[in-house]
Amino acid sequence: MQRRNRNLAGVLAIGFIMTMGQVSYAADTGTDNLTGTLDEVVVTAPRSQDPLTVVTDPKAPRQPIPAHDGADYLKNIPGFSTIRKGGTDGDPVLRGMAGSRLNILLDGEMLLGGCGMRMDPPTAYVFPAAYDRITVLKGPQTVAYGPGNSAGVVLFERDVKRFKEPGVKLDTSATVGSFGRNDERVDIRAGMPEAYAQASATHSHMGEYKDGSGAKVHSPYTRWSANAAFGWTPSDDTLVELTGAKSDGEAAYADRAMDGAKFARDNVGLKFSKQHLSEFVQRIDAQVYYNYVDHVMDNYSLRTFTPTAMMANPTVSNPDRKTTGGKLMAGFVFGDATDARLGFDYQNNIHSIRSSMNQLLMPYQSKARVQDALFRNYGLFLDVTHDFSDQDRVLAGIRGDHWRVEDKRTMVATGMTTVANPTSGQVRNENLGSGFLRYEHDLAAAPATFYAGVGKSTRFPDYWELIQKETLTTVSAFNTRAEKTTQLDAGIHYNGDTVSASVSGFYSWIKDYNLIESNIAKGMRLATVNRNINASTWGGEVSAAWVFVENWKVDGALAYVYGKNTTNNQPLGQMSPLDTRLSVNYDNKVFSGGALWRLVAAQNRYAVNQGNIVGQDIGRTGGFGVLSLHAGWKARKNIQLTAGVDNVFDKLYAEHLSRSGSAVAGYDTTTRVNEMGRSLWLSVNLTL
Repeated sequence: MQRRNRNLAGVLAIGFIMTMGQVSYAADTGTDNLTGTLDEVVVTAPRSQDPLTVVTDPKAPRQPIPAHDGADYLKNIPGFSTIRKGGTDGDPVLRGMAGSRLNILLDGEMLLGGCGMRMDPPTAYVFPAAYDRITVLKGPQTVAYGPGNSAGVVLFERDVKRFKEPGVKLDTSATVGSFGRNDERVDIRAGMPEAYAQASATHSHMGEYKDGSGAKVHSPYTRWSANAAFGWTPSDDTLVELTGAKSDGEAAYADRAMDGAKFARDNVGLKFSKQHLSEFVQRIDAQVYYNYVDHVMDNYSLRTFTPTAMMANPTVSNPDRKTTGGKLMAGFVFGDATDARLGFDYQNNIHSIRSSMNQLLMPYQSKARVQDALFRNYGLFLDVTHDFSDQDRVLAGIRGDHWRVEDKRTMVATGMTTVANPTSGQVRNENLGSGFLRYEHDLAAAPATFYAGVGKSTRFPDYWELIQKETLTTVSAFNTRAEKTTQLDAGIHYNGDTVSASVSGFYSWIKDYNLIESNIAKGMRLATVNRNINASTWGGEVSAAWVFVENWKVDGALAYVYGKNTTNNQPLGQMSPLDTRLSVNYDNKVFSGGALWRLVAAQNRYAVNQGNIVGQDIGRTGGFGVLSLHAGWKARKNIQLTAGVDNVFDKLYAEHLSRSGSAVAGYDTTTRVNEMGRSLWLSVNLTL
């Protein structure tokens, strides 16, 4: 729901955040970014829009150049990290929280991956350049975007604007770079006042890259997507839209014995929106959707087949996941000071799998899929915003969720053998509650906003925690308890003529945290288990930008998180180290250029073999610094050329949140997946 104009902003609570980069966003400016002036290169971070909210334009060029997936775009936002596996398809982490603690929605739709080893997180099916903006809502400070978002919510969204007159708009870009990198994107929108159509397509490819020592990393990928939308807009207040999407790709991985040979997604969605129904009912929004992902991983398509004790023959695993869902939401206005949203959402997802330990003799295509889990969720939510004055307001929300989950496995794998599943056929029905309360105050003496809030999120364990793991005492983790997070958030955001800055911080108590621990001895074998513990985390982000002379700006960002396993009185695994970004930039609206210096501290707090569903701590990591440069030229208002050099000094380094390097024939085995060495890129953007 659009609120009255407010002098707000911010980001989160007791730590620190930083921002840079301009955001073009049609919903706020009233102009379509397809016909607006192209943005500067995003090098430090996108700018905060409201408390606990960050918005960025995924079509804008950025440095370092991201892989063509959702996680790599998010890592430029302070507080985010990416668990590295290879050249693409990393897992996003916000303030030390990964997996289903961070909800990912595509135009309001829930999308879930299928791989039991987390090869395909939801962001692996996201093609950011196909969207108009990415919105991040940090912390458990919202109830309207699905259940369990204890870390936050990421929204990949398209702008839908009614055509005032018949017309056609084109937005396209192309990028080339080192290691065979090439990206292409085209977005065409045509319409008239009563109807419109949109078609977009993306393609991205990169070969194996080299790290700072010149060693090859098993990392090639190819990805493509196609999207279409057809809308009926009989008035400014009415929208009916039918959408469809199809995508696929393949990706080599440096952290495991198999690669992703297929990442297929099929999608259909239908939306309805009606605004200004009465003085009391501001709007009604409804949508239904269908998402299907079909994933294939094998040990021979993208690497030289090498027999091992675990996989002596060409081996394939083919999980899939079908997710259907919907949402109905109504917005209400109670006088001049209060508005509210009341909504209901639903999702149902079925996971199944088929595989072959000898593809030559028993191809997986000839086998039937076997369902192993069914998840169903119904959610009811209400949030309210009340303005006490022009400077003071309170936001609050409450949410109730009903979960029904069925364990459909008859057998479970335990190393090289299978045993009977002790929870086969069991059904869990649970009712969980979440909510938040936040106060915001606009300072009278300065263009700044202060905020403070408390939120509680109860997260039901996900597929990877319930179905893919064991416990310390049984071979099934199906009865692992739900995770309860209570978090305090506070911060202040200042937005002056030449200086902008924000400070945000958080403190979180987590009861029944789902801790994943690997290499646990169970008899003669090693297992990966899920166990409930209590934990706490705190940290935050700081950001500032200063236009110190016309056309020149310096800015920086700092993010930190500290986690503790309070049950065992030791560090909580998979916490990112202190991460700082400093940049200086010049832009006279025709020529631009700048430098980005990223500094990451050593991480001396770790818990070996402990972490989340994506990865576990390996050990200590040293700090590093990486310098990158960029330059740009706006040949015309609608034509922009940008070029960059990432990792100028060819630094050899690896992120702390990285998977262990795996033994891949023809490649060096490393402790972690090393990052890319020096790389060059050139990009051109055109809008008509």
